[in-house]
Amino acid sequence: MRARDLGVIIGGHPTGTHNAITDVPGVRVGQTTLQGDGINTGVTVVVPHDDIWTEPVFAGSHVLNGSGELTGLEWIRESGELTTAIGLTNTHSVGVVRDALVAEQVRVRGDGAYWSLPVVGETYDGFLNDINGFHVRPEHVRAALESASDGPVAEGNTGGGTGMICHQFKGGTGSASRVQGYTVGVLVQANHGRRERLRINGVPITQPDVPLPAIPPGYAPGSGSIIVIVATDAPLLPHQCQRMAQRAALAVGRLGGTGEQYSGDLMLAFSTGNRGIPPYGAVEGAPEVAREIPLRMVGPQLMDLLFDLTIEATEEAIVNAMVAAETVTGYRGYTVHAIDHDQLTSALRENS
Repeated sequence: MRARDLGVIIGGHPTGTHNAITDVPGVRVGQTTLQGDGINTGVTVVVPHDDIWTEPVFAGSHVLNGSGELTGLEWIRESGELTTAIGLTNTHSVGVVRDALVAEQVRVRGDGAYWSLPVVGETYDGFLNDINGFHVRPEHVRAALESASDGPVAEGNTGGGTGMICHQFKGGTGSASRVQGYTVGVLVQANHGRRERLRINGVPITQPDVPLPAIPPGYAPGSGSIIVIVATDAPLLPHQCQRMAQRAALAVGRLGGTGEQYSGDLMLAFSTGNRGIPPYGAVEGAPEVAREIPLRMVGPQLMDLLFDLTIEATEEAIVNAMVAAETVTGYRGYTVHAIDHDQLTSALRENS
């Protein structure tokens, strides 16, 4: 079930075939979901293109609030290059996912004088998952990479989003896309927000009949995080990617997110529109790197359109994460309820 299956339409621009980040040509998503015996977690990988391990793409990032982690951002800020697939998981599994992505790059590139700085994002699933059990292992990352496809993206309680909470409803993985000449696709791992602030198309969605999750004393509502990955085939330079990442944060705000004190709200945007960027570091047998490489860029006057597409797709991806999610009773008996579809459509209909 997705937002559009309920008649919930966000914005006016058309979607791609799958209404997912995989509508951007070459982008693939793979997931491993782990559930059972207090375990509700997993890993999601986004592969920008098949040769990402040896051919970087331009990227940029933005931080709305920094109580979180997205590894590899310093090199992206410095060089403007994304050099690996992207991993998403729970807070205490960042290290193992990072190491597994390093291992994959070594497998693909072989020995050589190069380094690997993978991008791995996290959100905290410790209410629904035995997060200190360290259940995500290297083989789960490998399985996600091997299963990565350019088809529809499974949403809700899937992959790294399996144990996540969004606006105090069950959250998780969500995706959406927009197409207007170029394609913009978004994938989120949504684990943020407060119930009383949630707005969809401007309509308050508090659903008082749906119980709020029980939380420990002193735990601030809205603590959590959201990771937003924006992909596009528009030919962008790194500073333009950064501007796209900034606009994804506006979508978080439009739905009621405020970048709360203990929320890690981190955005990354990459473009596949410039190819042929040489690999970094030495590769045995590789030809000498050219002194110049031809690049393209979208004209500044078209950025407004790309901003609109990014905001719409990010909003819908977050809503899709909630609509697709199912109620979970997890670790230590915590229960987090899914958003009620009938109440959602009723509220939107009454305020249309």
